[in-house]
Amino acid sequence: MLVFIPIQMIVFFVWPPPSTVTGWFTLFQDNAFVGLLDMDLLLIVDYALMGIVFLALWAALRRASQSFMTIALTLELVGVATYFASTVAFEMLSLSNLYAAATTDAERATLLAAGQAMLATWQGTAFNVSYILGAVALLIVSVVMLRSHVFSKITAYVGVLASALMFVPPTAGTIGIFFSLISLVPTVIWLILIAQKLFRLGRLQ
Repeated sequence: MLVFIPIQMIVFFVWPPPSTVTGWFTLFQDNAFVGLLDMDLLLIVDYALMGIVFLALWAALRRASQSFMTIALTLELVGVATYFASTVAFEMLSLSNLYAAATTDAERATLLAAGQAMLATWQGTAFNVSYILGAVALLIVSVVMLRSHVFSKITAYVGVLASALMFVPPTAGTIGIFFSLISLVPTVIWLILIAQKLFRLGRLQ
């Protein structure tokens, strides 16, 4: 995740996501890989990895509060599954190829409408729910960290900060994009801190 996050940032600023369906179709035809990256290909991997991270945190913190850690793990896994339901990167690539091969205006109009529906799904209810569930799960874990002696207080407070910033999803206009970008700073720090601790715990087993 620490490798993928800066790559996602670079892609976002170097190749800003198009704002229209035709723009997406054109991007996919010009460079399918960049199109997939712009449509959060790496974020799909991030979500899967975060599910594994929360499983490790459950194992490390279950003695501090098994009930709350189980709730946090459940919320995170539901958030991951919900996010997967919102991803449409490969569907948009397929529609782009069909649009490029279309021979009539009627076909192109139908594919544009399908593409618009995909964009609405991509940043719709499922995505927002998954984002907020992840924020709640992170907050619960951070509070449990404060009550345990496994992780440092700094790790816990950094997690609280990251989760607080995540309660404004990136779909909430300019302010949402700002908060989502800013939240990456404490998130990266939190990942480094928990990675160090989890590796140490692993060596003790």
